[in-house]
Amino acid sequence: MTEYGRGGGSEPWHPEDPLYGDQGWTAHQTQQGQVPYGGDPQQHYAQPQEPQYQQQYAGQYPQQYAGQGYAEQAYAQQVQHQQMPQPMAPQPVYGDGQGWDTGQGQYAAAAVQADPYAGADPYAQQAVAAYPGEAPDLYTTAEAYPPPQPPGQRHLEPERVEEPLDEESEEPEESFLAAGGRGSDDGDDPAGRGRRGGRGKGGKQKKKRSGAACLIAALVIVGVVGGGGYYGYSYLKERFGPTEDFAGEGSGETVDVEIPKNAGLGQMGRILKEAGVVASAQAFVDAANANPRGKSIQPGVYPMKKKMSGAAAVALMIDPSKLNVLTVAEGWRNTRVYEAIDKKLGKPEGTTKEIALREGKNLGLPAWAGNNPKVVDPLEGFLYPARYDLSKDTTPESLLRQMVKSASDKYVELGVEGKAKDLGLENPLQVVTVASLVNAEGKNHDDFRKMSEVVYNRLKKTNDVTNQRLQFDSTYNYIKNQSEINFSLKEAQKFDNPYNTHFVKGLPPGPIGNPGTEALTATLNPDHGGWMFFVSVDGDKTTFTKTYEEHQKLADEFQARQKQKNGG
Repeated sequence: MTEYGRGGGSEPWHPEDPLYGDQGWTAHQTQQGQVPYGGDPQQHYAQPQEPQYQQQYAGQYPQQYAGQGYAEQAYAQQVQHQQMPQPMAPQPVYGDGQGWDTGQGQYAAAAVQADPYAGADPYAQQAVAAYPGEAPDLYTTAEAYPPPQPPGQRHLEPERVEEPLDEESEEPEESFLAAGGRGSDDGDDPAGRGRRGGRGKGGKQKKKRSGAACLIAALVIVGVVGGGGYYGYSYLKERFGPTEDFAGEGSGETVDVEIPKNAGLGQMGRILKEAGVVASAQAFVDAANANPRGKSIQPGVYPMKKKMSGAAAVALMIDPSKLNVLTVAEGWRNTRVYEAIDKKLGKPEGTTKEIALREGKNLGLPAWAGNNPKVVDPLEGFLYPARYDLSKDTTPESLLRQMVKSASDKYVELGVEGKAKDLGLENPLQVVTVASLVNAEGKNHDDFRKMSEVVYNRLKKTNDVTNQRLQFDSTYNYIKNQSEINFSLKEAQKFDNPYNTHFVKGLPPGPIGNPGTEALTATLNPDHGGWMFFVSVDGDKTTFTKTYEEHQKLADEFQARQKQKNGG
């Protein structure tokens, strides 16, 4: 600020006080006779100015500062330096005995001095009367500002004296459960403005309390505290207390417990606890960690007793045979699948086969399946080899439908339908048929690729060695519903059946089993080694040859081995 700004005090005692500036409170008394340099309130004692004064100071104070008291302040400084200060009245003493300046003495000193420049003040922009002899006392009028307070007593809040409220004068207390959270208890606000319980006539209204609200609040608090304490106790007991565990192999009803894929021991324990099998998840986790095979538990459905010990539950679940699942192996015929379903679901023998033959076309087969009227079983080749989890709601029909869907999805994934023509086959069903033959005759993935090459080479019209006959023993065994190695070849060659490739040319009407993924991929990608024959001399390893002479030599070795084995 400029030198005409506020005084040396720390702050004013009132924002609108004409003596704004507060000089004299900085541990040094204001010099007597000094005119305080406040702000706008200087207009109260400014003297009319003479023209020469206007000429002298007109250039120093632009018109934009008119009305702000700067001309009056400059004039007061000039008077101060030209004349001697007049004696001042003694300053009043407050509180600690330190004198302080109210500013009235300075007004009196300035008023008694002659003012040669009396007249209108062009900078104040308002008419100002000359001093009648002394400055007005701004603290004695009816509209006076309160007198200034010593620094140590400023900004102190006045002591509040609360009048005792009788029953009629108390503020009405609103219930926090009232409709809308607002409004008067007495319904004195018919307009529905929702104001907080205003006073009635005479500014008084009877205080009311809601006992129901207090009761509800108390119940809520008790519920929160009680619930939190219970859960806190349960957590501490589970975390630091002894692990709860049942004893024995369990008792009571049997429940099916399904363990999802990628479940950890903790999740398994929680599932078992919720089913009532174990007393706590921790008991199961501890038992699983203590068992060397505890982390080998497979996902699936387990039939388990309730109230089993953690160790007993782990012992049951590490045994794969205890899983409530049905696993269809690669190459299984449908007849074997039907028998396994009946046994696993506890159905009478033949139940699933009867459903399959009756409802086969309604179980979700693709449109290209079963279009050959000579097909023995339309579901053959469509009960996909996999593991199927069972539950108490599983039925033969629902399980067959699930298997057919798995097979159809796999065939779509591999693009079987679009690759049939590229392989020289008539339709996608023949692709599955070739895969079933490959799966039945081969023993591993390498065998599968060479075996598929044998099939394609024997189906060629240029094949003059076997005359387009596959001559696979597996087809004869399929129609005979057997799995024999030693059977009469002459008898097989005379058995007239479309599935007997010793008798007919080309492929059988349909698949002879359910091929797995390896056999399917090998069928779609054969070896291209030119193989035409194969034989397994020792029953474990399959040997492939390109000429009949090589094959006949291996066949003779096989026959000699079989005679020696049978004691011939």
